[in-house]
Amino acid sequence: MKVLVCNAGSTSLKFKLFDMPEERVLATGKIERVGSEDNAIFHYQDAEEYAVKLEKQCIPTYTDGIQKFLDCLLDPEHRVLNSLDELERVGFKTVLSKDHYGVHELTPDVLQGMEDYMVIAPAHNTPYLSAIRQFQKLTPDAKLVGVFETAFHRTIPAERYMYGIPYEWYEKYGIRRLGYHGASHEYISDTVAEKYGSTGKTISCHLGGSCSLCAIDDGRSVDTSFGISLQVGINNSNRCGDIDPFIIPFLQKEGMDLDDVLYGLTKNGGLQGISGVSNDLRLVEEAAAEGNDRAKLAVDIFCNDIVRYIGMYYAELGGLDHLVFTAGIGEHNATIRSKVCGKLAHMGIWIDEEKNQAVGNEAACISKDDSPVTIEVIPANEELGVARKTYAL
Repeated sequence: MKVLVCNAGSTSLKFKLFDMPEERVLATGKIERVGSEDNAIFHYQDAEEYAVKLEKQCIPTYTDGIQKFLDCLLDPEHRVLNSLDELERVGFKTVLSKDHYGVHELTPDVLQGMEDYMVIAPAHNTPYLSAIRQFQKLTPDAKLVGVFETAFHRTIPAERYMYGIPYEWYEKYGIRRLGYHGASHEYISDTVAEKYGSTGKTISCHLGGSCSLCAIDDGRSVDTSFGISLQVGINNSNRCGDIDPFIIPFLQKEGMDLDDVLYGLTKNGGLQGISGVSNDLRLVEEAAAEGNDRAKLAVDIFCNDIVRYIGMYYAELGGLDHLVFTAGIGEHNATIRSKVCGKLAHMGIWIDEEKNQAVGNEAACISKDDSPVTIEVIPANEELGVARKTYAL
């Protein structure tokens, strides 16, 4: 069975086409900076190692990105599929749907639940609904499946998922910490358990265009940095992370419209807002190296947020066995890993800088041989988890 997995992030699109149940990857695709009129990056590679990399692309919408990937699959010179009818299932790393957790066929009821929670996850449900509707048109006979991000975090205890709000709000509206990046954190948990025989006490740091941390105890999520929405936790590329909620009415009193305030917090905050340079950490670091003080501050705040959450989860877990970095920044940015771990040596997190700098595209242990806590870099493979659950449904 050919199963295509679509991972629509807040600034990216990733695809993997699997032959299931063998889990053989037939083709992969990645698009960075979706929404850019002239600066998107497109990657494609098939199992025969035919590859395409295009920079400075115009990919203004998720629909454009999907079409570009499908065109590669059907390319007559390097054909992976004879037609889109060969796709039997399309799995999506969906984020949030009211009253739906876990794995679901994307029926009208489930899609309506995504619409109902659009106000909570607009930057994620919007592209996913766009992608799902595009695949409904292109592959009408395929079963479309949502593997929702919230499922892994259903084991978080009440004292950590409840907010300090009137209890009636929780009962009536379901306001509680839900957590996201579940496919990523669950994959990290499974991978650590395969390597060490047990997940033990693990902190998973998913650091990319969107960032979250998760405390995992014996394979179960017991805390996570996202809340009911993806707007809290550490600073993200354009999102503000944790703030005092009374900033919002204060700015309204000062004359700002609510839409402008929300735009600043969700689209022009985080690395983008602090640095004034970009929401891409690579460009912010370049500016910092050239002496831009605001860019340097943005990097320092980003690292400090990570350290703060690791410290909190260390206390909640009662110790730590494994610290894991994953996703774009976590896997490829040795400087960020070094800055974060350098502030945590008192917790037994001892990084080996030679190993850290040598990390390539494979999983690697970067802690010193005698470090009480192992430090791992594990490439994200959320798509494999989604493919397995899509096939199994």
